[in-house]
Order: sequence, then C-alpha cells, then structure tokens
Amino acid sequence: MNNQLWTEFLEMAEPTLTHEAVQQMKNYIQHGRVTTYEHCVQVAFLSFTFARRLRLRIDEVSLVRGALLHDFYLYDWHVPDLQRKRFHGFHHAKTALKNAERHFALSPVERDIIKKHMWPMNLPLPRYRESVLVLVADKTVSLLETFGWKSPTFKFPDDQKGEI
Repeated sequence: MNNQLWTEFLEMAEPTLTHEAVQQMKNYIQHGRVTTYEHCVQVAFLSFTFARRLRLRIDEVSLVRGALLHDFYLYDWHVPDLQRKRFHGFHHAKTALKNAERHFALSPVERDIIKKHMWPMNLPLPRYRESVLVLVADKTVSLLETFGWKSPTFKFPDDQKGEI
C-alpha cells in the first residue's frame, strides 16, 4: 500500500470514521468475515486510489465521505426482519441515505453516491463521476469479499496508535 496515499486518504476519512454512529458499522458483517465498516473503508480507499491514478478532477472529500457512508444502513441484513423490506440489495441504499442524512450534512455528490451505488439494481443512473467510481469499487470489493478475500487490518500511520 502507498503510505502517502493512505495518509492523504485518512486525513479526509478520519472525521467520518471516528463518528460514533459510523463506528456501529463494526458490529455488522457485510460479506464473508468482513464487517460493514471494513467494507466501506476498503471501497472508499479503492475509489480514492482509482481517482488519483486516473488523475480525475473530482471532489475527493465527497468521494471519500460518500463511499464511507454508502452502506450506512446499520442492521444485520443476514437476519430476516418483518419490519424491513425483502431483498436487501434493492432497498438498503435508501436506508443508508436516511441514516447518513440524520447524522451528516451531505453534499449532492455524497447523496448521489449513497443512493445510486447499487446501480443497476437501483435506478436511475449515477449522476457524478464520484458515484461511478464508488459503484465500480463497491462491486470489485464485494466480489472479492464474497469469495473469501479479507483486506489487511487498516492501521493509522506510524505516528498514531490504534486501528481505524
């Protein structure tokens, strides 16, 4: 991993990652053995990496924050619940957006990322480049996680202690 890229990513991500409600995502499994929190960090970092490598002109802060909140639904989707609609994949983006709006003042780009990250299962098409980057990163990371890949534990840079 590129330490400079990771450090720059963390500067943007830390205010969101340290939020008490976002920390709750550590309590839910996303795919395989990966928590929703780990999944969102991985998707956000991959999206950020794509943007930097492709030298895209985008709103990096909105990209990172939208990606970190794209699965901010805060429930265990593996457990059936009569209060929730069936087919988690079709509905969780709306729940994630409602939760994100409850805890954060979102930009239009962040809203679009969260609302449309499940395209083509959710319509309409993403409106922003940032949304497309997160959509691609989410599909990539989800596929890898589903087939047993687990990213290394993310740690703060050497000058700080603790895990994200």
